[in-house]
Amino acid sequence: MANDIVLETEALSKHWGGIKALNDISLQFHDRQLHGVVGPNGAGKSTLLNMLCGSLKPTSGCIFHKGERIDTLKPWKFVRRGIGRSFQKTNIYPEATCIENCAISAQRRFGGNFNLFVSRHSNKLVRKAAEQALAQVGLESRSDTVAAEISYGEQRQLEIAMVLATDPCILLLDEPMAGMGHEESQRIIELLKELKQTYCIVLVEHDMDAIFELSDQLTVLDNGRHLITGTVDEVRNDPRVKEAYLGAEEDDAEEEAA
Repeated sequence: MANDIVLETEALSKHWGGIKALNDISLQFHDRQLHGVVGPNGAGKSTLLNMLCGSLKPTSGCIFHKGERIDTLKPWKFVRRGIGRSFQKTNIYPEATCIENCAISAQRRFGGNFNLFVSRHSNKLVRKAAEQALAQVGLESRSDTVAAEISYGEQRQLEIAMVLATDPCILLLDEPMAGMGHEESQRIIELLKELKQTYCIVLVEHDMDAIFELSDQLTVLDNGRHLITGTVDEVRNDPRVKEAYLGAEEDDAEEEAA
């Protein structure tokens, strides 16, 4: 499976003074697999994604994309290499239509400057990419609807479409099901099942049922440390994982009692 590694970290660390947000993390992410990343709050999950997309530079260690070191590159070069990122909070342009949101993202793959007040989606290549992205997430019927007027679940789908419009090969998704009800979450789960047949997906998610259902490989972080990477069954049965989560639950219970 070594030849299908599309993203890799080697001894990756991020420190702020004496705080080790992430420490000595070595991981491999494979093409057409969903790699889940879980851990208690403060484990370093979002820090990892921020470094994988180039928005945060590591204190030490390396990131490789298809065998080439990339951690020294500018964030926009990560996008050009096909590394797309979504965020915990919905990151859309609420006053723009769904097709305009995707067109703004698609513009990044074709180069050039863009202005939010210019109708860039009139460009044929950009519009085609935007339309394809909306279709991939099932929002083609919402193309001309203002983003603020669609449901919260659809807004999260739109955010994934905006990532897809950049023509990625890797999707870094940070809690795409946060704040959703069961029905909305199920739509995202089914969408991710389809997408992982085409893309490498790195998924941070607190919905453990969803992460267990979706993950081909699963990594557990705790206080910036790597506990284990393995199959869902291997992770579920690992005593270190149980201790990390049970410890977190006991701390929460003590705080509530206080």
